[in-house]
Amino acid sequence: MRHDELRFPQLAIKTIIVHTVTYSVMGVLALSVLDYATLYARPDMAGFMRQTTDPMVMAGPLVQPIRGLVFALVIFPMRELLLARKHGWLLLWWILVALGIIATFGPAPGSIEGLVYTRISVPHQLLGLLEVVLQALLLASGVVYWVNHPEKRWLTWMLVVAFVLAMALPLAGLLATSRGA
Repeated sequence: MRHDELRFPQLAIKTIIVHTVTYSVMGVLALSVLDYATLYARPDMAGFMRQTTDPMVMAGPLVQPIRGLVFALVIFPMRELLLARKHGWLLLWWILVALGIIATFGPAPGSIEGLVYTRISVPHQLLGLLEVVLQALLLASGVVYWVNHPEKRWLTWMLVVAFVLAMALPLAGLLATSRGA
């Protein structure tokens, strides 16, 4: 497929799915491997981050399709640059890391602004970068690969099933929690 023939809805759906799946997978891994429950309970983090038991944290994956749509809105006008080139995924990854993580306008942990304006210790800010930089890499490479290989039906099925699970599991958890409250 020529990338100038790629329609926005196709790109948006694929970006939404890949973002939501990679966000959910990296979130679950980081929650357990990086022990976010303990980290977020620390005094320097507790005022900044919701605790991992907060229902809003459980609902996090449910709003990721919105972020995926925003990413698609950025990727689409640059599709020839990002999707048609041999290493376009690397350029997309760098754009996500540079603008969305390191040089974000807000004082997010791990960003330049976060290092300057928050009281979060530098080691704890850098620890969180593992999750977001890797998720950006998975998002960039996943979107570019899926767009460039639409014939890979197994990939489509796998990602759609993973997306449905990424939406259904938090929703089921929230419903179970609300009934128990």
